[in-house]
Amino acid sequence: MSSAEGDDAEGVDGGDSDGWRAGLDAVDARLIDDYQSGFPVAERPFRAVADDLGIDEEEALERVTRLRERGVFRRFGAVLNPPVIGSSTLAAVSAPEERFEAVAEIVNGYRQVNHNYRRDHEWNQWFVVTAATRETRDRILAEIEERTGCEVLNLPMLTDYYIDLEFPVWNDDAFAREGVARSATESASSAERSSADHSSGRSPREDGDEPRAALDSTEASATRISEDAAGDLSGLDRRLLVEIQDGFPLSATPYRDVADAVDADVADVLAAVERLLDDGCIKRIGCVVNHVVTGFRNNCMVVWDVPDDRLDEVGERVGELPYVTLCYHRPRRPEQDWPYNLFTMVHGRKAEAVDAKIDELAAEYLPFDHERLYSTATLKQTGAQYEELVGDGA
Repeated sequence: MSSAEGDDAEGVDGGDSDGWRAGLDAVDARLIDDYQSGFPVAERPFRAVADDLGIDEEEALERVTRLRERGVFRRFGAVLNPPVIGSSTLAAVSAPEERFEAVAEIVNGYRQVNHNYRRDHEWNQWFVVTAATRETRDRILAEIEERTGCEVLNLPMLTDYYIDLEFPVWNDDAFAREGVARSATESASSAERSSADHSSGRSPREDGDEPRAALDSTEASATRISEDAAGDLSGLDRRLLVEIQDGFPLSATPYRDVADAVDADVADVLAAVERLLDDGCIKRIGCVVNHVVTGFRNNCMVVWDVPDDRLDEVGERVGELPYVTLCYHRPRRPEQDWPYNLFTMVHGRKAEAVDAKIDELAAEYLPFDHERLYSTATLKQTGAQYEELVGDGA
């Protein structure tokens, strides 16, 4: 789901978790882990990356191309932020087993449906609809309901606490950011020991120099999302976002190629990309890693029934945990027997490691009713797709 609603949030199929590194070297490792974001917004971005890696421009481009062809990268380019650009939602249906594939075919037939997963739950088919306007989004949901005969559970994102699928994969971590989580725990334990030594009179320190458990964490905040969002987009912005939604051209001059495609000057395209990054319409630019190929195939969406008056407090705290890759608020639907309002996701290579982290969440951070919705099949997975983007709702 792009940032949970649109891009590469999960997958359960394919990939050799042990052999994907075969033939790759330290330079490839840096490309994979260090350039998931921060790719230069410059006319010749691979030249700047090559200088950083100590290789030449042609080799940098060749390496990214090879990693794309091997499936380690899904694509090279921008990760769009659908809830900011237009209107998107996570939806679900309870498809009868005898019609499951037929329902999936109808759902997947919409270009605006960019992700669809089978989950082990009564609501067994979960998909994301991304559109330029709320009206278009809701029309598609209504059509799906009518054509499939299945009631649709509509769960738009209301608050983003933490959403980012950028994490290192050139490792043997059992779950996302395991190394960060481990160092955070070790730092906390060390600080606690030092503090205990101080209080018992051992190793005295000067006042004001107390050791603190400075835990490594991600940066979380409560960002409200409007269902009627339609970014303040210029004509160039709209053409540009539609053009780059499937990725940038793999060439030495990708921004110039994009500029030619949208009939604009390359300087204007570079300025527009910088502006769209600043406005949050583009989340990041880089090499989008295929987490499934790199072994992170065991992922679980957990839904929680959190007291409404504690939602922001809990959401921000949980969103800061290094092993939580997604954390956001969606509405309850009591009339459809859906009592949950907080969604989290943990990505891992090992199912038991993912389960253990969810157990930790439930025991230490989220002592509330919850359900674990495991993906059992990927039915569709693409980036956010727009036929067009409009600024006036037309």
